[in-house]
Amino acid sequence: MKKICVLGAGAMGHGIVQVCAQAGYNVKIQDIEDKFVQGGLGRIRKFLEGSVERKKMTKEEAEATLSRIKGTTELKEAAQDADLVIEAIIENIEIKKDTYRKLDAICPAYTIFASNTSYQSITEMAAVTKRPDKFLGMHWFNPPQIMRGIEVIKGEKTSQETVNIIVDLCRKVGKEPGVCKDSPGFIANRLLQPWRNESYKLYDEGVASFEDIDKALKTAYNFRMGPFELGDLVGLEVAIVGNETMYRELRRDVFKPAWCHIIKVRAGDYGRKTGRGFYEYK
Repeated sequence: MKKICVLGAGAMGHGIVQVCAQAGYNVKIQDIEDKFVQGGLGRIRKFLEGSVERKKMTKEEAEATLSRIKGTTELKEAAQDADLVIEAIIENIEIKKDTYRKLDAICPAYTIFASNTSYQSITEMAAVTKRPDKFLGMHWFNPPQIMRGIEVIKGEKTSQETVNIIVDLCRKVGKEPGVCKDSPGFIANRLLQPWRNESYKLYDEGVASFEDIDKALKTAYNFRMGPFELGDLVGLEVAIVGNETMYRELRRDVFKPAWCHIIKVRAGDYGRKTGRGFYEYK
């Protein structure tokens, strides 16, 4: 595997591009508007510059990483010769399926498709292509440059060969893969949702402030972030899609969105990206 295409230049996409380029792969990053592409490239440059300042890498290594990255708004240009396409676009399964239909017509038969979805069905997305055996989930964690784990999700028709190729790639880019079957929320988010939801419901009930709930979990269990800080980082509008998907698929009240989460999303207070979520950011 030499050529990787990443769709989506946002919070996850740009980080995935950087990790793959640092590992020596040639990577194309695609988004629907040039301002998004340039924004992603700018965030990569900023991260690499910081790494050079902190002496985590040399200036030459940073320049070499950037030289392996190309940006475009054209889907065909990005994907037509890719060995692997990693999709990191909006968490809307219909938009994802439409994208995979287009990719299936563009890409060579050998190209593997990997979705970075946190919640959506890998099997359902694979079914709209003619290559379900070469389709799987590759769920990175935020921020991709820092977090070590990747969930590798096997769809109903994913071949073991495809799983093996992606597990090997995860290790080559310095990550630790965990393999699971296609199931709502996979491993990490299936376990994360009840923890976050119950924290939000404690706040709704007036048991404690969101700051104190975050503080309690960080000091008691040595978590780096509390559930409210994490929600603001991920994006509350993204997180609530996960809640709704899990609740729809599993019909368990533990996954039903909390009112404080719902009202924040309705108000457009998504977290760090908007300057305000549960916390305020300047």
